[in-house]
Amino acid sequence: MPKSTIKTDLTITIAGVEFATPVWTASGTAGVGEEIESWCDPKRLGAMVTKSVSLQPRPGHPYPRTVETTGGMLNAIGLQNKGIEAFITDELPRLRRMPTRVVVNIVGDDQDEYVQLAKRLSDEAGIDLLELNLSCPNVARGIDQGSDPMWVGECTAKVRAATRIPLIVKLTPNTNDIASLARAAADHGADAISAINTLVGMAVNHNTFKPRLANVTGGLSGPAIKPVALAAVYKIARAVKIPVIGIGGIMSGTDAAEFLLVGAQAVQVGTATFRHPDAAIRVAEELRDYMQEHQIARVGDLVGRLTL
Repeated sequence: MPKSTIKTDLTITIAGVEFATPVWTASGTAGVGEEIESWCDPKRLGAMVTKSVSLQPRPGHPYPRTVETTGGMLNAIGLQNKGIEAFITDELPRLRRMPTRVVVNIVGDDQDEYVQLAKRLSDEAGIDLLELNLSCPNVARGIDQGSDPMWVGECTAKVRAATRIPLIVKLTPNTNDIASLARAAADHGADAISAINTLVGMAVNHNTFKPRLANVTGGLSGPAIKPVALAAVYKIARAVKIPVIGIGGIMSGTDAAEFLLVGAQAVQVGTATFRHPDAAIRVAEELRDYMQEHQIARVGDLVGRLTL
């Protein structure tokens, strides 16, 4: 059968910001762009999502802090970063020059720190959206805070009042009711939801009788968590009216299409980047091929098309 010549449009708009494709990098998997810039053309990325930026520098957890698992990997990096001032001085200028949208992921120890970060970044040009990391599973209180709808709502409201930059709230899957977390964020000013962050997991060395991670537990990512992520996005998309950005085990264009079908309007590619630094671009190209195969002209026409 000859390949379709239908013209496909991958552009999407979230919170008033247009993206060339719905395929972005995921926070923590492409650093701040420098790490993958020589391997892929930023113009072909929907957005560059930075690793988490905190108020003060964080050294992260001791090594070993990554380990491969069946169908994925565990990480316990501990949100290592140089802090907000070094980010603004050393890293933001390069991000501004990248020909793609820039999403800055921020993390705080408490609500006041999130507010301070948002205020500080509001003074800087070149940031299209902020992503609030309310869900890191391998730092103190990361799960406790992020799994409490009241806390999520309060934090979102305070950050919303502190900045005009559109806000994405990144949710944890380590909860029994992710829809309530999404509603709390949406009701208090979030412009979009991203989900999911990693699942709590661990690996054991049966020869040494020791955990494989120095932190003992870490965040599980990769294809192994894709079914959990799909179910979470499906629930969230039916619970809120704001856009949802799907994350979790996306390795191919058809993976991305599945997230769009259950209600996501964009996706983030993470663990696949460790195998292929240009994974996000490959996924976008394969998504275009999928659309041509199924005679779908606009990527937005895929969103929520799941048939029950």
